[in-house]
Amino acid sequence: MESQGLAYHRTAHPENLTRPYWDESVHYVLEMEEVLHLEEVVEELHRMCLQAAEHVVRTGRYEVLGIEERLAPLIEESWRRRDPHVYGRFDLRYDGAGPAKLLEYNADTPTSLVESSVIQWFWKEDVFPEDDQWNSIHERLVDRWRELPLREGPLHFAWTEADLSGEEIMTVSYLRETAEQAGRECVSLTMESVGWDGEDYRGLEGERIKTLCKLYPWEWIVGEPFGAFVDETDWVEPMWKMLLSNKGLLVLLWELFPGHPNLLPAYLNTPGDLTSHIRKPLLGREGASMTITAPGVSQETGGRYGAEGFVFQEFAALPEFDGQHPVLGAWVVADESAGLGIRETSGLITDDTSSFVPHRIPQ
Repeated sequence: MESQGLAYHRTAHPENLTRPYWDESVHYVLEMEEVLHLEEVVEELHRMCLQAAEHVVRTGRYEVLGIEERLAPLIEESWRRRDPHVYGRFDLRYDGAGPAKLLEYNADTPTSLVESSVIQWFWKEDVFPEDDQWNSIHERLVDRWRELPLREGPLHFAWTEADLSGEEIMTVSYLRETAEQAGRECVSLTMESVGWDGEDYRGLEGERIKTLCKLYPWEWIVGEPFGAFVDETDWVEPMWKMLLSNKGLLVLLWELFPGHPNLLPAYLNTPGDLTSHIRKPLLGREGASMTITAPGVSQETGGRYGAEGFVFQEFAALPEFDGQHPVLGAWVVADESAGLGIRETSGLITDDTSSFVPHRIPQ
């Protein structure tokens, strides 16, 4: 497993836990019929998110997302150019019976990519070679890089030195591998080595960076000294993804598509009429800074997120299987459903203590 690329399953997982990050002692079985249905759900949710992005650009409702007004022109230019995007991951609540419910959309810097695409596929091939899996992530990524209209020159792939677990460098390295399989020339570097010379983005060797694929959030990029010049290069993911990689999106979706069977009611900075809710920061990671308030349930996670505001989403407890609560991470490449990764946790909030478990579709 480590030789296949999962080199961070120990360093990125709290040492005090008895359960490993990658846990193949259990797995989920999904029928082909429900997978086909979930694929339709995911692609519909993706289309709805794009409509929400268009709504923000058209109406200027950046305050719902906690985005500074100074960034609006750059975001709008990126959206109107239709700067190409590559991938994203929907987190869904699904119990196998009722409709899947959107928990959030990781549209800018989604992780768990290596284990979703590569590791669990090799597990299936080794253990259940006759079965199938909801997993065309790798092939779709290669196809996407091949068709992507980018500027001439090499693709630069960047991660941050601030990540000490190795997860980000392995994720970026895997993305680079899919681009190279598509025939693209690629260069790796850290975000800390990216600079601005007054005219172009450049690396430490002085090379011009025309296209940069980064695992570095847009809200951090726009805070950098060179953040005012982002339209001078191509970015993966593009700047308009700021409209989707934000939990304020949940509020906009509920406004635009009230009562949709795959959405949960969500409101900005107030629970509204919700008696059971989970408070989520507009910008946050790994389940940090969240609070559940419901009859018989009170839970809070630590963290420093929330300066931009909070979303109150209806609390729908995750289903329970043998004491574990799964969240489905449904991947999108370009505008199409691409695969599934499942993370389990013993608690009600998926965080850095959760484990990744594989799945299969019986023949």
